[in-house]
Amino acid sequence: MKDAAARALLRDLFDAALSAARPATCLAPYIDRLQPPKGRTIVIGAGKASAAMACALEDRWQHPVEGLVVTRYGYGETCKQIEIVEAAHPVPDEKGRAAAGRMLEKVKGLSADDLLLCLISGGASALLALPAPGLTLADKQEVNRALLRSGAHIGEMNTVRKHLSAIKGGRLAIAAQPARVLSWLISDVPNDDPGVIGSGPTVADATTFADALAVLVKFRIDPPPAVRAHLEAGAAGRIEETPKPGDPRLAQVETVMVATPRRSLEAAATVARSKGLEVVMLGDNLEGEARALGAEHASMAIETAQRSRKPTVILSGGETTVTVRGNGRGGRNVEYLLAEAIAANGAAGIWGLSADTDGVDGAEDIAGAIFTPDTLVRARVKGRDPQAMLDDNDGHGFFEMLGDSLVTGPTRTNVNDFRATLVVP
Repeated sequence: MKDAAARALLRDLFDAALSAARPATCLAPYIDRLQPPKGRTIVIGAGKASAAMACALEDRWQHPVEGLVVTRYGYGETCKQIEIVEAAHPVPDEKGRAAAGRMLEKVKGLSADDLLLCLISGGASALLALPAPGLTLADKQEVNRALLRSGAHIGEMNTVRKHLSAIKGGRLAIAAQPARVLSWLISDVPNDDPGVIGSGPTVADATTFADALAVLVKFRIDPPPAVRAHLEAGAAGRIEETPKPGDPRLAQVETVMVATPRRSLEAAATVARSKGLEVVMLGDNLEGEARALGAEHASMAIETAQRSRKPTVILSGGETTVTVRGNGRGGRNVEYLLAEAIAANGAAGIWGLSADTDGVDGAEDIAGAIFTPDTLVRARVKGRDPQAMLDDNDGHGFFEMLGDSLVTGPTRTNVNDFRATLVVP
């Protein structure tokens, strides 16, 4: 297979995964079944897909709504009835804090005849940055930066975030009592745990203040004094815990997964099979250090090339982690991909694509990248050492240098990372 054809094939698979998770597509059957309440319909939302979800609702549901949605800068849409606010991600800013505060006030005082429709997708945790009493936005920003660099997985990060928040960890749903709460979620986390998606503002929280403290200890994070005092007070029972599973105050809450990483991987697999490829599905919930997983998948690809007579694509999703030790531009998908390219070591017939389905890998407006059989050779011709750049956590710098970055712009969805390794014997 020629290089251009291999690249195009990988991009087709990625595009199929994105299409399956577009809000207008995945929300349609749920909108069509939604019955209007006796009272008002209040829409709130947060995440990188939330503005597109709000527009899909307005376009398809012919009933009055009102509400507020906060999304990442550049991910906004124009809605007629629902206010859209753009704020910072992954480190929160004042606009996100203010929007979260307004959102919490908006849901208070609802009646049992009202419907609170919550549109939650990946990114909501940073965008709903409403500090718990006694904490400041600066406190949350400092802890968030440390968590992002630590190598903590998303569940661990959100355990801490929920216990520093006035709105996450089920607190939004509690504030909306006695209204019916319906949450539509686009999952961006391994195993689709609703308590982890956006730090679960409308669902019960199985984690505790003590768990949050344990995460900081595990990753040697020294938080601001106010944060430590807050978590210690919660662990000692002096601050009310987040609502736990079985809490009767959440009896009127319904949670629905409208898009998941698995469905997107299956859409890509369908396209691959239609083009005559064998598909090896590794799962949608892979975690661990990005570089270790990249090396593992390279070994798998080399073994596949040796034993298979048919072109094969190895698909996986999930969310890896990066323990930042260098000064590069980061990105877990490009870290994975650079490690995979190094481990493949120029083996013929192996290409790879890894990208975040939200269009943002790390803090860069770059979704990911593609590697080819001659990636290492082209880098060395330019006088660059691939291993040194990996050690510096500079995957974005590496692939940008080669012109192999994958830039999608805002995708307005988010079903976690998409990885495809193409093997042509």
